[in-house]
Amino acid sequence: MTALAIEGIGVIGGFGCGLDALRQALDSGVSPIGALRTGPGEEEGSRPAFLAESSHLETFLPKRAFRRIDHFARLALLGSHLALQDAGRLEEGRQRLGVVIATGYGAARTTFSFLDSVLDDGDTCASPTNFSNSVHNAAAAHVSILLGATGPSLTVSQFEMSVFSALLTARQWLLEKRVDAVLFGGVDECGPVLGYCHERFFGEGVRAMSPLLFDRQSAVVGEGAAFFLLTRGGEGAGRYGFLSDLGFGRLSAGGPRVPENALLLLGADGHARCGAGYGALVPRGAEVAAYAPLYGSLPVGSAFDLAVAGLTLREGRVFPQPGPAPENDLWRAASTGTLGDRPVCGLKIDGEGVFGSFTVQHGPS
Repeated sequence: MTALAIEGIGVIGGFGCGLDALRQALDSGVSPIGALRTGPGEEEGSRPAFLAESSHLETFLPKRAFRRIDHFARLALLGSHLALQDAGRLEEGRQRLGVVIATGYGAARTTFSFLDSVLDDGDTCASPTNFSNSVHNAAAAHVSILLGATGPSLTVSQFEMSVFSALLTARQWLLEKRVDAVLFGGVDECGPVLGYCHERFFGEGVRAMSPLLFDRQSAVVGEGAAFFLLTRGGEGAGRYGFLSDLGFGRLSAGGPRVPENALLLLGADGHARCGAGYGALVPRGAEVAAYAPLYGSLPVGSAFDLAVAGLTLREGRVFPQPGPAPENDLWRAASTGTLGDRPVCGLKIDGEGVFGSFTVQHGPS
């Protein structure tokens, strides 16, 4: 595969806004936990959640530009602006910039608000603003319009595999030279319906995630956005390394390729049903980390793993594993140390026998 250069990263999550906030969370091993409402009226309760704040968007856009735009699309807008700013390309022309957004839930809050307006007021009086924002490609459209990006625009939704499927599209656009750069991002939001579902499926919420204890249910819902500016590379390119390999398929057909000496970032996020599969895939002697305790459980969590991989390569150091890790003779949890010339590999499995993987390394080959 031709490697893609990662030129800029923009992140928002429960840890805060921007790469500095993510770096601080990685160093400290902790991230603030908020409270997510779980039901309406008298049934209302709350459970722990990693919630993201989009107010920093005012730094890039006047308020009137996004006053009718919902929380989901604001997260995408903020992530995309942060990625361009980080790459030093906020003021450049965007005639050949493509936009690819991955999401598992889509604009969940707005979609359910629109359905409520249909039930309460009927078809003819349902909210047109909520309808326009509930359309699945709305966030990508807002990003393209407000950035003036005139390349192709696409939203990919394949639940926990959305990130890998969307990355394959971004790579194809660049290889075909349909665009000069791709603004790729993963974004998901959480709301009362998701909180209610977690409460019904998993009971009382926990406040401390332990994703490396694979058989323990410890998922805490999260929301946020992680965006990247990807190019074909060139002189001085790849500030955060090169995306050199993308894997996507069924475990029964051979499983992922994991470089022997790679730092392995697992997409384990505290769901016991998926966690059981990771133990069998970790190579013997591997150094392993799962950073979900810093941004929570969300379908596009692999986009945050990719951000951590880029940051790890840029700084040349390994961030310690947050939360508990079991002692065993097969692999070891990541601890503070130097990365050296090793690649960083991300791995996600969905509990249905499907996997996605990526490898980020220092050079294009």
